[in-house]
Amino acid sequence: MNRRKFITLLGGAATWPLAARAQQPGKLPTIGFLGGTAGGATPALFLRRLRELGWVEGRNIAVEYRWTEGRPEAAREFLAEFVRLKVDAIHTIATANALEAKRATSVIPIVAAFAGEALRTGLVASLARPGGNITGIAVQSGEAAGKRVGLLREVVPGLRHLALITSFAPEDVLTIGDVQATTGALGIEVSVLEIRRTEDIASAFDTLKGRAEALYVSASPFFSVPDRERIITLALGQRLPTISSNRTLPEAGGLMSYGANMSDVFQRSAEMIDKILRGTKPADIPVEQPTRFELIINLKIAKALGLTVPPTLFALADEVIE
Repeated sequence: MNRRKFITLLGGAATWPLAARAQQPGKLPTIGFLGGTAGGATPALFLRRLRELGWVEGRNIAVEYRWTEGRPEAAREFLAEFVRLKVDAIHTIATANALEAKRATSVIPIVAAFAGEALRTGLVASLARPGGNITGIAVQSGEAAGKRVGLLREVVPGLRHLALITSFAPEDVLTIGDVQATTGALGIEVSVLEIRRTEDIASAFDTLKGRAEALYVSASPFFSVPDRERIITLALGQRLPTISSNRTLPEAGGLMSYGANMSDVFQRSAEMIDKILRGTKPADIPVEQPTRFELIINLKIAKALGLTVPPTLFALADEVIE
């Protein structure tokens, strides 16, 4: 090998992630990625940022993907599997999965994306100094819940009765309180529909007939894709405008969503994973909060429901589905 080729090779090696070079031959640093639903954009957003940081799946990093598909028991099973596999870091989505990960291991570093109210749920002791083996991006739900109720009032000016459909995830308990705090000050009555099984959805809507003018759908990790589709279909059948924090709602036939920008959250969680794989402890990585929120409006559904979307909302919208 001539001198020029040798120097070039050394220069390329210097850019490799340090943790990858420290691993034993044949063993790649491994991330256990626990998500809700397979087939979405989440892995691509996450992996793109990792690639920009020097981590290429299959070359110097491995990722074990697991999807709960709305089954809370699946999270416990997959996390126990990650512990057996001795993965180098765990990435979770949603508060419920992050709390399960915290119970599953106090050793393996955990990065929690979309962890609602990390302090109120006891996920971490402090945002600035989380301590333990967990950090992430935490959404403070109170202010956002009030914003969603306000958006519904923009398209339903005389809103007096709101239905709130949730599961029994830890974040849903907080959502109920946050929504009720906002609606109570506005004189809006709230009917809470708690769904524990898919079979409960139809009967919940039966009790709701004629008693609500809009529907707030929680972004519960315990709702599967078919569950959400069923909720949207029944809401449209009762001509209820809907809002959620998850953009998949208007994409699937709901009216609106307002929530943290997904691309931004997963870029930042990938950056945290990068720091951990390079040797930083989760306890030393402050929990961050989203800085970018997006409003998505489905204009086709608004027209189907006979609703007029004010020009001010169109001006605020990050995306209008037509």
